[in-house]
Amino acid sequence: MARGTLGIVAGLAVWVIVVAVAGLIMRAAWPAYASVADAMTFTLPMMVARLSLGAMATVVMGSITTAISRRSMVATLLSGVVLLLAFIPEHIRLWEKFPVWYHLTFLVSLVPLSYLGGAIVRLRRPLVPAKVSTAGGVP
Repeated sequence: MARGTLGIVAGLAVWVIVVAVAGLIMRAAWPAYASVADAMTFTLPMMVARLSLGAMATVVMGSITTAISRRSMVATLLSGVVLLLAFIPEHIRLWEKFPVWYHLTFLVSLVPLSYLGGAIVRLRRPLVPAKVSTAGGVP
């Protein structure tokens, strides 16, 4: 239980860090983006870039949550649900600033992308390490 909670908290913290750093890099590298960021009057490529960064951060969050929680599917999915619940009010507040497809793409993808990040960890790291036998020469 404690590892699951720690995994969720760490995953969410990593999500915030990834999004913040990526946002700073995007503002520094893309002057047109920086000029409209405060007003949130993004072009289509800017919205796609923002969604892509959010997707990347969500997959990383799911991976971190899963790794720390020792592959807990519940913790992995809960991290996506917590993010979803946190962003629903924000997207309602910003409803007029973005097209409906943008809001739906972001919100609907949070739980599945969190799951995907967890699935990557579960596939890459076996639950129980394989035993290596040195007796008899070949394991």
